[in-house]
Amino acid sequence: MKILLTGATGYIGKRLLPVLIENGHEVICCVRDRNRFPSGGFYSNPSIRLLEIDFLNTSSAEILNLEIDAAYYLIHSMSSGVNNFETLEARAARNFVNFIDRTSAKQIIYLSGITNEENLSRHLSSRKNVEIILKESKVPLTTLKAGIIVGSGSASFEIIRDLVEKLPVMIAPKWLKTKHQPIAIRNVIESLIGVILNDKTLGSSYDIGGPGIITYKEMLLQFAEVRKLKRIIFTVPVMTPRLSSYWLYFVTSISYKLAVNLVNSMKIEIVARDNELTKMLNLKLIPYKEAVGLAFQKIEQNLVVSSWKDSLISSSGENSLNQHINVPFHGCYTDKRQKDIDESSLKYVLENIWSIGGDRGWYYANWLWQLRGFIDKLFNGVGLRRGRTNSSKINPGDTIDFWRVLVADKKEKRLLLYAEMKLPGDAWLELQIVEKHGNYFLQQTATFRPKGLLGRLYWYSVLSFHHFIFNGMANNLIRYRD
Repeated sequence: MKILLTGATGYIGKRLLPVLIENGHEVICCVRDRNRFPSGGFYSNPSIRLLEIDFLNTSSAEILNLEIDAAYYLIHSMSSGVNNFETLEARAARNFVNFIDRTSAKQIIYLSGITNEENLSRHLSSRKNVEIILKESKVPLTTLKAGIIVGSGSASFEIIRDLVEKLPVMIAPKWLKTKHQPIAIRNVIESLIGVILNDKTLGSSYDIGGPGIITYKEMLLQFAEVRKLKRIIFTVPVMTPRLSSYWLYFVTSISYKLAVNLVNSMKIEIVARDNELTKMLNLKLIPYKEAVGLAFQKIEQNLVVSSWKDSLISSSGENSLNQHINVPFHGCYTDKRQKDIDESSLKYVLENIWSIGGDRGWYYANWLWQLRGFIDKLFNGVGLRRGRTNSSKINPGDTIDFWRVLVADKKEKRLLLYAEMKLPGDAWLELQIVEKHGNYFLQQTATFRPKGLLGRLYWYSVLSFHHFIFNGMANNLIRYRD
């Protein structure tokens, strides 16, 4: 079958794509920016085709008369802003309906959230509204409604991981007593696959959840058990939603915008209604603790396929990397370093470049990088806690701490990063191994384009730190060996 996969570079999309290909489907990956789609290896499979569409603003003739059998709708905008994500989600859904009605599709499959309570959060209300809009299509809709998804790289998993691994004692808000029905990512993917053109599921909606109903507090404590950690949790009734949001924001890797939306959703009981889908698809539901253990197997083997942090909307809300991919020259300040590389060390230097950030750090004065990340958090920035999804692989669009990957070309030995920290200007960091007349060099360039007087004052205020940090980093990049 020919399947259209929207959100192909998102957390679920990246997990779903390999399974669709393995099951013999042809997949048209619908992306807002083709530069973010990985290249080479599995992604060069002839059964994968790219279609660049931004459903927030689409007028491309390429979207007309597409021959497909089914389409997955995996688009969301919750992190793009506190005030307008409902409008964005509704607009994207309407544009998608206009698009899908011109195709030969026989089914839309939509992954939503469980919306059984009367008083829903803005996030869950928006998810419900998207379902209503998708139902206006002439193409039958199948909706799967999930609660917390447990898998390596998922937002909820990483939030709980941050809390458990960093805080031996937690003084937490009362919503930790709210009941939820978490579901393993494997069961989510199995459900999404199982309903494809399944006649029994056309025009139907199903809640999907794991085998157990537990509170957030129980999730944290069971997570700690899997990690062999002893944790003490006190819940207090006086923590307001704003304080709860700041609590999540400073302790975990999420943005403040996402923290606000999540806190509002976490106060709502998320329990699945009984249905026949599990029996119909013959699913073996995975208990919460087992799902956590499976997630850590992937982490320990460095096999995390996708992470919520690599979504553009997890930080900046921008739709494209193209506007930053050409590093400017005029009106910019630069810090350039060039270091000789012995030919026998080329392999190690390249691996050092490709391992930068995350647990490896920045090769020099890591405490200063951490301080800069903390300051960024104070000003409502992304901070340094996002880390990286894979310790040795990098794709365009990935996050590395408070940087976004613009170019990751291992053949050209070039890595280009764009800063997503709070700055009075724009910043790039480029690392490349170049060859001149048979000699090899590490070429390291930091570029800053200031915005107004404040931007210029900022550059000169950190100039002395840059001298030590960037020089030390360049020296250690060519020297470091495991």
